[in-house]
Amino acid sequence: MKLSAPDIIKQAQEFLETEALSEEKIELLRTVIESLDKAYYIDNNNLVSDYEYDQLFKKLVALEEKNPQLITEQSPTQRVAKGLGQQFENVDHLIPMLSLDNTYNAEDLRDWDKRCKNLAGTDTLTYCVEPKYDGASISLVYENNRFLRAITRGDGVTGENVSTNIKQIKSLPLVLRTDEKINQLEVRGEVVFNKKIFAQLNEQRIDAGLAPLANPRNAASGTLRILDPQEAAKRKLNLVLYHIGETHFEDIPPYETHRQSLEWLNTLGMPTPIKLVETFNSIDEVIHFCIEFESKRDHLDYEIDGLVIKVNQLQLQEKMGMTSHHPRWAVAYKFKARQAMSQLERVEFQVGRTGSVTPVAKITPVHIGGVTVSSISLFNADIIREKDLKIGDTVIVERAGDVIPYIVGPEFSRRRGHETEILFPTHCPACQSTLEKPEDEAVWRCLNINCPAQVVERLIHFCSKDAMDIRGLGDTLLRKFFDKKILIDLPGIYKINWDLFQNMEGFGEKSVEKLKQAIEKSKQQPLHRLIFGLGIRHVGETMAKTLAKSVSHLKELSAKTEEQLLQLEDVGPKVVQSIQHFFVQETNQHLLDELENLGINLMNTQRNEQSQQGEWKDKTFLFTGTLTHFKRSQAEEMVENKGGKILGSVSSKLNYLVVGKEAGSKLEKAKKLTQIQILSEEEFLEMLNS
Repeated sequence: MKLSAPDIIKQAQEFLETEALSEEKIELLRTVIESLDKAYYIDNNNLVSDYEYDQLFKKLVALEEKNPQLITEQSPTQRVAKGLGQQFENVDHLIPMLSLDNTYNAEDLRDWDKRCKNLAGTDTLTYCVEPKYDGASISLVYENNRFLRAITRGDGVTGENVSTNIKQIKSLPLVLRTDEKINQLEVRGEVVFNKKIFAQLNEQRIDAGLAPLANPRNAASGTLRILDPQEAAKRKLNLVLYHIGETHFEDIPPYETHRQSLEWLNTLGMPTPIKLVETFNSIDEVIHFCIEFESKRDHLDYEIDGLVIKVNQLQLQEKMGMTSHHPRWAVAYKFKARQAMSQLERVEFQVGRTGSVTPVAKITPVHIGGVTVSSISLFNADIIREKDLKIGDTVIVERAGDVIPYIVGPEFSRRRGHETEILFPTHCPACQSTLEKPEDEAVWRCLNINCPAQVVERLIHFCSKDAMDIRGLGDTLLRKFFDKKILIDLPGIYKINWDLFQNMEGFGEKSVEKLKQAIEKSKQQPLHRLIFGLGIRHVGETMAKTLAKSVSHLKELSAKTEEQLLQLEDVGPKVVQSIQHFFVQETNQHLLDELENLGINLMNTQRNEQSQQGEWKDKTFLFTGTLTHFKRSQAEEMVENKGGKILGSVSSKLNYLVVGKEAGSKLEKAKKLTQIQILSEEEFLEMLNS
């Protein structure tokens, strides 16, 4: 039986609201759970909360225990999850990767403690408590001390080989740091996103007109399945490893407890949560720690959704054994879900500085994750259609840590028939120009560059903290100045008629003087801030720094060829297209001339200062291939710090070509020019340190 998403949710709610289920319902309950598994593990779509899923699973377990003659090998209780994607090679795990049983309160933990003591045959148990990371489960296999492969959890028995993408994670040791010979070692853990890096990635996606990623867990799982390893590397994932699976040593294992095993993994160079791991001698101590720790979750670098409690003694773990679903010696203590329900009252359409039209859901204010949420971005028309959202819907809202709130979806069971369709506009809400949707984008755009909404957003972006950082010129004030025609374009910031402020409410002599000083100070901001402030599509903060380092004057970017731009770190075809499109516009050329005439810095002053001093001031460098000792941007900065210059291509002006792995045409071309000295990374470092 195949169920649609609304049917799955409806059936799940009916099962949750029914105290005792008849044996006739067992097959339908299995189908619902299998459908939820597929939605979660394959489609990255969470149709019910974790708590609700656990309750459904427990109902099925209870029903099968009451009617053992109805248990089948295909039941979800007899294996872990179901289904795999088809993009990567399927590989069997050495031993199955099981789930964890969940608890939600002190009473559940005390019941689990009693079961552990009965199974272990002793009242003397110690417990290890560690964070439950909200990431993508992974199994790493090493043979003869060398990394062999990485397998996703998959269905618990078979996973996908994502070794190439995992190797892009810098914290993964490719060779174990030990003199001891380890024939085989399987280590399990999570692939996780640092919260700050995740936020930066979403900023870049929004700037590029893409929908931001919903949460770090789904983003980590999706990144492992990206077919381009270089793209996976840009995501800057990390690893947390917390369990040793199937292992073969020449001698006895060098650990007897779970905590000791984590400490040993640390000595091998493995990233473990050891600094956050605590051990306790009683369940009451564990309960107190769990309650206290929940308030600290937002201060961690990574998202967690609970704590994992494990019996510390490995010998007792083996004695206690496992069910077909979970180990008996470990349990998860789940934190309170950061979800809430609210009503979708209306949708407003906002125009951004690049003309993108974004639907914004206005919901009945609801308190969630420490803040009151009333507005939520819906990103684009496709999201509205895919989630089947309607005005008047009761919607599930989620907010995890510092991640932006988002609508999980409507609660279909609460629809009453009075909900109305969300109609996406055909014309710009600000200037009434016809909206267009480029083929390769998910967003509709207003292409009128003089659209008042875009002009205001460009002013706000230009003055923002990460751009020109003009203190005092914030969102509200800029909108007010625009409405009063005091500011209508970027150069106008530096040509304000200060006489207009004499009788303006809220502007005394001191506040006007502070604003004058802030505007004057912004003229000397580093070049990368100006580049970012100009709002060139696909050019975020990091990209702006890369572009600034490549020139002595901003206008040099207009003369760079596509090949030269592509040589810069992380610059791809879309960025090249945006840069060239920006500089080919006469209005933008006039804008830069006017800004420079008004005293704004268009020079890379740091680079100019470096080029006039240092022992490498007359030397030119170019890096090619994959560098293993440092990033290309770091290497180029080392050169510039010594006064050297980075070239964009191989030519007679080049002195040194530094070659990494898999160097291509640049190396071949350099070999034909006798004046170019070809260096390995090690030779470059020797030269740097000499």
